Amino acid sequence: MTKTAIIAGKGLLPKAVFDALTPPPLVCALDGFVPQDLKVDQVFRVERLVLFLRYLEDQGVTTVCFAGAVQRPRLDPSLFDPATATMVPRLLAALQGGDDATLREVLAIFTEHGFEIAGAAQLAPNLAPGAGVYAGELNDTSRSDADRAAQIVAALGAVDVGQGAVVAQGLCLAVEALPGTDAMLRAVAMLDPSLRPDPLKGRGIFYKAPKPGQNMAIDMPALGVETIRLAAAAGLQGVGWQAGGVICLDLPQMIAVAQAEGLFLWSRPE
Repeated sequence: MTKTAIIAGKGLLPKAVFDALTPPPLVCALDGFVPQDLKVDQVFRVERLVLFLRYLEDQGVTTVCFAGAVQRPRLDPSLFDPATATMVPRLLAALQGGDDATLREVLAIFTEHGFEIAGAAQLAPNLAPGAGVYAGELNDTSRSDADRAAQIVAALGAVDVGQGAVVAQGLCLAVEALPGTDAMLRAVAMLDPSLRPDPLKGRGIFYKAPKPGQNMAIDMPALGVETIRLAAAAGLQGVGWQAGGVICLDLPQMIAVAQAEGLFLWSRPE
């Protein structure tokens, strides 16, 4: 029988995946990145990664799912066990190569030890909505803004910068970078009105999509209820995302908030 372990990070995604699985999976978390509202069975450190992999094997785990937000950890050389110490060169090279390089290396290490990698949306398909308008109504300006935002996100993603952009009447008001989506939307809310086009002709859209070549099994972009609230506070007309490529945490509540705030929600065909 397949036994699954969730390699959990911060946020609500690990709990959403956990709730979708029967029997319940093992929950493991990187030290310092505990998931929200979910009991953790095992905490591990990168410096003892091989010992952790052996623990998973001893528990009969065959499939792992990475879910939740983590940051690149600072390594303590004094904590390396002998087996993991042999991986130091490849780990350091990956950490210096950026988020994508780090994730690829982590994925390779788990695969080399015989584990199947399953994406969160693979285990819980309802988390990644298909194409459609889930709240509000679209107009031609919003569709055009989404097209422009998708181009910007693809360009940013190619150099591993971000996964989101805000566009109003073709003008890019903000792009997502290291501080993340929420920080970007708060910045948009504080923009000088003189920098924004006439809101009567279109208030703009926040759009999110995976980076080109992004490994969807280990690093899938996500949206949640707070994002919808912040988009409303930023004076935007709606929120869009690439259909099937973005996880929506608590879509029913996202829809409810969008309807209350007068925003559209659009899962845009790729």
